[in-house]
Amino acid sequence: MTSPTAQPTAPAVDSGRDGLRRLLLDTGALEPAWVPAFDAVRRADFLPGVMWPHDMATGRSRTVDKARDPDAWQSYADSDCPIVTQWDDGAHNGPEPGRSFSSSSSMPSLVFSMLADLDVREGQRVLEIGTGTGWNAALLAHRVGAGNVVTVDVDGVVAAGARAALQRAGLPVRVLHRDGYLGFPERAPYDRIIATCGLRNIPFEWVDQTVPGGIILVPWGTYYGPAEATARLVVADDGRSASGPFTRPVGFMRMRAQRLVRRQHAAYVPPGAMDRADTSVTSVPAADLDGFVPGLLVPDVTHVADREREGRRTVWLYGLSDTSWAAAVFRDGRNEAKVYQSGPRRLWDEVEAAHEWWEAHGRPGYERFGLTVERGGHTRVWLDGPNGLL
Repeated sequence: MTSPTAQPTAPAVDSGRDGLRRLLLDTGALEPAWVPAFDAVRRADFLPGVMWPHDMATGRSRTVDKARDPDAWQSYADSDCPIVTQWDDGAHNGPEPGRSFSSSSSMPSLVFSMLADLDVREGQRVLEIGTGTGWNAALLAHRVGAGNVVTVDVDGVVAAGARAALQRAGLPVRVLHRDGYLGFPERAPYDRIIATCGLRNIPFEWVDQTVPGGIILVPWGTYYGPAEATARLVVADDGRSASGPFTRPVGFMRMRAQRLVRRQHAAYVPPGAMDRADTSVTSVPAADLDGFVPGLLVPDVTHVADREREGRRTVWLYGLSDTSWAAAVFRDGRNEAKVYQSGPRRLWDEVEAAHEWWEAHGRPGYERFGLTVERGGHTRVWLDGPNGLL
């Protein structure tokens, strides 16, 4: 069931934008229909003078200042690299990376892959949730017309920067400073809605504001961990639901209103709790506890894996509706791990049952799952089609 101190590696592209263009075409991320938008709308025009390219392999970010090193700045702007543009919800000051990134410019390969999933047509009306730098809205505006795009961002500074960049680019998209959770009914209905922030709950207001047959593209995941996948939801003809498969694994900054605020560890495991817990052993591999799928199968749980120390690694599970907890202690060279659990829910028992189900169904990955969002805010996860039950 399976995002600083060091500098990331230099961007692996050649010849700037030409190299990036070739890379995106060769990998299939950039479809022919989006080439004119790529050529006309430069990512660099939407990036700040000081930015922080992020190395996906190491999880590290570095500071790049256009005034001090314009060549490096341009090289990263034209690379297939995610770039942090704001830290700590804007509270961060100074050139060094902050504690937590809160706005960014996504990898171009991801941007164009998601735009391909969105499947827009000329003249369609699009609502974007999460403006960021404004580059994504600019690409959409070039394709469907600036008057057909509305983009919203919860951060006023981010929204103002994107609005200015869009105006400089000659693409006067309507940029709103507001919480996008309720959409923007004043301009509805939309043919397409795209979110560029991670969600854990999808508001039905987005379905209400989309035409029947319209598409809602959402990076979605559970509170189990950071792993997400894009859900491509098609609104039903009667407008009472939207349903569709997961299309690709992604990792986005979470919508601010849906960030997880979990109890402290001591609220679950006070002193002496390990001695009083129920114990058992498990043969579920630690690797099978990571990723997107476990969160689909074990709901209302978050998990944390300690760093490995001297061949020992503990994986913790915490209930989100109560203080149930479980811990599995894995040791190098051993096929079984010792398990501790306590609370109203037997979280490890649920993990064991979910793992058994997963094995019995051929160890499905994200691509076999999907979502249905129904009126009333109910979200249902399914396997192998909307009628498949977990």
